[in-house]
Amino acid sequence: MKIHRDTWVAFKTPIGIVRVFAENEKVTFINIAASDAKAGSVGNSQVLKTAEKELTQYFSGNLTKFTFPVDLSHGTEFQKSVWKQIAKIPFGKLKTYKDIADAIGKPKAARAVGGAVGSNPIPLVVGCHRVLGASGKITGYSGGDGLPTKRWLLQHEGLTAKE
Repeated sequence: MKIHRDTWVAFKTPIGIVRVFAENEKVTFINIAASDAKAGSVGNSQVLKTAEKELTQYFSGNLTKFTFPVDLSHGTEFQKSVWKQIAKIPFGKLKTYKDIADAIGKPKAARAVGGAVGSNPIPLVVGCHRVLGASGKITGYSGGDGLPTKRWLLQHEGLTAKE
């Protein structure tokens, strides 16, 4: 996926610097960076201002649903179907990879769902941290510091997972 880096904002959060990229007034990519990344911005975009405001509210515990527009068109049809299902998982709720596979009509594709979850371009908004293994066990996470970041996000939403 080509990430459009000409318009972006990066700001401090409890899980490190979050970088939000946009194109055509839609968020196209969110990167949860390591804690040593720097805050800043390039370009002027209303959607980035809204995204920063809403994400800051989310991290402070004052927002449970994002309203800014996102672009999930950069992926395979399978990935897009997985991301759309993940986007339906509300704040404070969990699903398993199998649940997602069943929901997209591919009940034997839980492992492939895991791959699509790992390539989610818009974490936090498309809450891939809310997806667990079949036994309710916490599995990998590609954002920030990995599993510690996923654990923080789950705890922030009042959720627990098996280790």
